[in-house]
Amino acid sequence: MAESFDSAESNLLCSENNSTCFDDVVVDDSGISPSWDHTNVNLDNVGSDSFLCFVAQSEEIVKVMVEKEKDHLPREDYLIRLRGGDLDLSVRREALDWIWKAHAYYGFGPLSLCLSVNYLDRFLSVFQFPRGVTWTVQLLAVACFSLAAKMEEVKVPQSVDLQVGEPKFVFQAKTIQRMELMILSSLGWKMRALTPCSFIDYFLAKISCEKYPDKSLIARSVQLILNIIKGIDFLEFRSSEIAAAVAISLKELPTQEVDKAITDFFIVDKVR
Repeated sequence: MAESFDSAESNLLCSENNSTCFDDVVVDDSGISPSWDHTNVNLDNVGSDSFLCFVAQSEEIVKVMVEKEKDHLPREDYLIRLRGGDLDLSVRREALDWIWKAHAYYGFGPLSLCLSVNYLDRFLSVFQFPRGVTWTVQLLAVACFSLAAKMEEVKVPQSVDLQVGEPKFVFQAKTIQRMELMILSSLGWKMRALTPCSFIDYFLAKISCEKYPDKSLIARSVQLILNIIKGIDFLEFRSSEIAAAVAISLKELPTQEVDKAITDFFIVDKVR
């Protein structure tokens, strides 16, 4: 059973007067913030240093990563609950809408965006938010993005400054920190998550037979990964499988070479 909002009352509610500990939420009465187009994530303004971390991993490291990646996935029934309506899909959509906007505003690297999505899906798979309480969605998005930025970015603004784009709700730092702690606890403090971006360098190197994949190819692969993970269908697959599919789709190779790359992956995959 997913933890409910009510079951976390000790964390979210003040015991003395039963008022929320998030009473410092400020509501902008001007209306809901506009919908943001995140069809594509523009990586043009991302510095080349953002791709320095994409270095082909050794077979031994990848084997360990494949073994560990299942620990960084949402609950197995998450996709079924999203498709069946048990979970409100609009919550995920709204949260991602804001995360994409904030990521574009600050020009952070792609890994922080991948981590934000990972934290969001893992949290939503184990924690049930009440329907209709809109401020919780924005608070969750801010907290996921803040945690991801702290994990990946060198320079991170104060959490209150991450709330960009005329948000309907504005949260104080202590409120965001409470939400961050709730996410950390719910995810078992496993924040160095393995995402498709973690595997893309390995598969590009495998398929291209180059130790260091071309940065332009990495950028195209990351762009495709970011576009894929906005939807829910990708939740059917492991991060390594998504990375393998993306690498193969962007590299035009003879059929026999593609088959060899896939075979090599499944040899690694046997360690699961």
